Amino acid sequence: MTETKRGKVVDFPARIILASRWLMAPIYLGLILSFLLLLIRFAYKLYFLFINAPTETTNDVIIGILSLVELSLMGNLVIMVIFSGYENYVSRIYASNDPRRPSWLEHVDFSDIKLKLMSSIVAITGIQLLEIFLNIHQDTDRQLAWAVGMHFAFVVSCVLLAVTDRLTFKKTQPEHED
Repeated sequence: MTETKRGKVVDFPARIILASRWLMAPIYLGLILSFLLLLIRFAYKLYFLFINAPTETTNDVIIGILSLVELSLMGNLVIMVIFSGYENYVSRIYASNDPRRPSWLEHVDFSDIKLKLMSSIVAITGIQLLEIFLNIHQDTDRQLAWAVGMHFAFVVSCVLLAVTDRLTFKKTQPEHED
């Protein structure tokens, strides 16, 4: 440790550790590129849905729309991870009083990210399960059982994570007396 002009102690290892958070920035840039891939896939599916809708069955159109919803949920998930991850672990994106700052950034912490991530995964697997049910004749009983089992596992994991977070939150919050 060395003394600076202002009399503050500078801890070189701590400065290196703090600066290492910027190593996450390229990962968030990569997630932005992956979001662009989702956008391209969404536009592609939307285009073909419109082109083929007049000749498709109602189930096929519903499956196409569900596929768009699934991509939308995945896009929301990626954006949430980019914003909240960067904001929580690298640097502030906007000043607190900046009107462009999304209001949800004020209260998204790691616990919220975990729950939203698991909820999104449950919603995505639920949509995939619905797509399977709409085309039930295309899959074997074994494939259907695995899909239901995996969705159930995600639901149970999400519930357990929420319960654990709730119990942890109660332990860290002071009790209010009425």
